[in-house]
Amino acid sequence: MDKRYLYGILVIVVIAVAASLILLSNSGKAPTGNVAYDNQPVPQSLLAQLSVSNNISNAVNVTQLESQRIITSVPSAVNASPLTQNGKPLVLYIGAEYCPYCAAERWAMIIALQRFGNFTGIKYMTSSASDYSPSTPTFTFYNSTYTSPYVAFVAVETTTNKLTNGTYPTLQTPTASQLAIFNHFNAPGSIPFIDIANHSVQIGSSYDPGTVFAGQNWTSIEAAIHNPSTYQSKAIIGGANLLTAQICEVTGNQPQSVCSQPYVTALEKS
Repeated sequence: MDKRYLYGILVIVVIAVAASLILLSNSGKAPTGNVAYDNQPVPQSLLAQLSVSNNISNAVNVTQLESQRIITSVPSAVNASPLTQNGKPLVLYIGAEYCPYCAAERWAMIIALQRFGNFTGIKYMTSSASDYSPSTPTFTFYNSTYTSPYVAFVAVETTTNKLTNGTYPTLQTPTASQLAIFNHFNAPGSIPFIDIANHSVQIGSSYDPGTVFAGQNWTSIEAAIHNPSTYQSKAIIGGANLLTAQICEVTGNQPQSVCSQPYVTALEKS
């Protein structure tokens, strides 16, 4: 795995495309295509459909081996101070819109974080069209807002998803303190990088985008995650469960409606 990731001509055509995007934003249905929907707002009603029931979440098992492969607890010898914002434990994400592994992990991140709060301003996005698992359907955290009484969330999407003169243009730049955390726990410089309040970190995606998203679009993925027997549900909800268990460990297991679920308590004991 590359370390970058473990870190119209006619007016009538233009009008037709614009009209279709307007319909998308008001239809309450997920798009079935990919690149054409980059940067289009995700309706809140559709975003809510990414929340799955406890029955589904509990039906998706995450083995101890998988949790050990992905999650790295911060060694006590590091003496890292808890990462907080406004008195709440902070989840820090650093990734990029082009990155297919970030594209995959955002599905799990949104599902996990919506168990503790709410997003606004989430937009559709695809990963790079010229990289591994090209144009993976996903979302972008850029210019989105997250609110929660339990946990804070900060996202840094470092670049766009489209090559310009051989490079991906800069979108956001980590602050000095964010970069220090990234470098301290992530020597290879891999993305996505997720720091859960300096209690645990995740480097890389918890599943392979090329396997989970091959031939899929937003509509098919959204439908699949509600069926725990599908490969997409096992991967995405499994990844969300891993993140949820980590977040519960820094919120004092609040809210209990989330943190007392078997899919959380089993992972906290593993």
